[in-house]
Amino acid sequence: MDTMLGSLESTKPPSNDIVSCPKANSTAAIQPCTIVSSAEATLGRHLARRLVQIGVTDVFSVPGDFNLTLLDHLIAEPELNLIGCCNELNAGYAADGYARSRGVGACVVTFTVGGLSVINAIAGAYSENLPLICIVGGPNSNDYGTNRVLHHTIGLSDFSQELRCFQTVTCFQAVVNHLEEAHELIDTAISTALKESKPVYISISCNLPAIPHPTFTRDPVPFSLSPKLSNQQGLEAAVEAAAEFLNKAVKPVLVAGPKLRVANASDAFVELADTSGYALAVMPSAKGMVPEHHPHFIGTYWGAVSTAFCAEIVESADAYLFAGPIFNDYSSVGYSLLLKKEKAIIVQPDRVVIANGPAFGCVLMKDFLKALSKRLKHNNAAYENYHRIFIPDGKPLKSAPKEPLRVNVMFQHIQQMLSSETAVIAETGDSWFNCQKLKLPEGCGYEFQMQYGSIGWSVGATLGYAQAVPEKRVIACIGDGSFQVTAQDVSTMLRCGQKTIIFLINNCGYTIEVEIHDGPYNVIKNWNYTGLIDAIHNGEGKCWTTKVVCEEELVEAIATATGPKKDCLCFIEVVVHKDDTSKELLEWGSRVSAANSRPPNPQ
Repeated sequence: MDTMLGSLESTKPPSNDIVSCPKANSTAAIQPCTIVSSAEATLGRHLARRLVQIGVTDVFSVPGDFNLTLLDHLIAEPELNLIGCCNELNAGYAADGYARSRGVGACVVTFTVGGLSVINAIAGAYSENLPLICIVGGPNSNDYGTNRVLHHTIGLSDFSQELRCFQTVTCFQAVVNHLEEAHELIDTAISTALKESKPVYISISCNLPAIPHPTFTRDPVPFSLSPKLSNQQGLEAAVEAAAEFLNKAVKPVLVAGPKLRVANASDAFVELADTSGYALAVMPSAKGMVPEHHPHFIGTYWGAVSTAFCAEIVESADAYLFAGPIFNDYSSVGYSLLLKKEKAIIVQPDRVVIANGPAFGCVLMKDFLKALSKRLKHNNAAYENYHRIFIPDGKPLKSAPKEPLRVNVMFQHIQQMLSSETAVIAETGDSWFNCQKLKLPEGCGYEFQMQYGSIGWSVGATLGYAQAVPEKRVIACIGDGSFQVTAQDVSTMLRCGQKTIIFLINNCGYTIEVEIHDGPYNVIKNWNYTGLIDAIHNGEGKCWTTKVVCEEELVEAIATATGPKKDCLCFIEVVVHKDDTSKELLEWGSRVSAANSRPPNPQ
């Protein structure tokens, strides 16, 4: 995601830029303001125009009595599309998926009963550094400071419960219950979301959206946010120290991490790989942020469950530069990575640490990587070593006629579906590991939620991502356990005319949990999934469903979904054995289990 403020020439930017900062002495910095009629000079219309201006042309919502008037004014904005979701959690997940593609997303819910429902999705967006505008229709402004008890609350006259909850998962909170301060609070909230690349919370009293006010009589002036700048002395010192460190190495490597997105540094990272000749790997949560067709790309570095030959090259290197890493128990496979701090340069969005020291603050990742690319000696020793030991992946054993379908066979066929016109959404679970092995063609999108890892995220995220990029066909790989959490909003996909292909992997339970710690709680009630989707379809919209149990049926289903039914939402239930998992999940699960079950330290 590009956190620069993007082009305002179009309300639907061609990329996921948000809005662009006008350059100094540029005529674009001075734009005539349009006087709006008194009927449109309202808080609700101002908020709607602001959302459109920053690139949000679809808002995901659930109505409630506290936000209904606000929804009226959002609907009145001709360039804003209001999408009603089945529940608040999915509305938040949809805004998350939308932000991953468009650069910023928004959702609207009602006070407390809606806010506390959406908060799990907002927490996930916070963990993934996504700018998301969470708007809540709040109580009547006259009720603040009284001793009244309102519905949709926990029965206390203190209305701050929702606000206190959101303070932990948003970077700014605005409670708008006076018109005089509404303009400032809304603009501060939105600009903070864009600058910090985190969610913000805006509560708007239910009696305010329709009231005209002089502060809203002109179209909002486009944001011109001051860009973050590196400390030049710190940048030069960091580059000098890093270049000296890497130029002494025999076989250095580069590893991309997930914070490349928030640092807007993917292009700079690729430029560094181009000029240095170093082998290039990605951490699992950075998949899709670096082109996999790069000539020095060696795969996913994920410790013991890395793609073939990648871990051996990274962990045997005498120097490695990690750009934007997150080392948690999942990405480190239960803290089992064979990395040494004295060999590492860790580049965070605004900080560089070289081995055990020195460290440099106020140095932006993008600036550092670009400057470093001009100082490194070309060294392709690590990639040449990878090339020498690399053996192409084996193909799954050929299926016998009508043999029960295996997961590795299924993903072999999904691989063949990928192109620049597709995007992959991988649900939490074994799809993490199977999708990680997919080789992404140039231009193919890829998203999953690794840091927060909330099961069910993918249904709403698929809705939002597909809405943001209608020119791409989204392929979602979702386990049956996760699907049961959020299945309802397939109906919203149908209402929006989306043409997503959903592979529902039915293995009768929470397989990822089974491989960490098994128990009867990991078994779920089997559903007639295609029957459920047919019932949701109910003859309205374009939908096609099928259930497959063998390779021949899968091949036929994919041919139909990409041929005669290419303009439909296609739901393919894939029935596989409950113990059919990737080898990576088996290894990862055992290591995470060991990390989770460590005994207490002696007191």
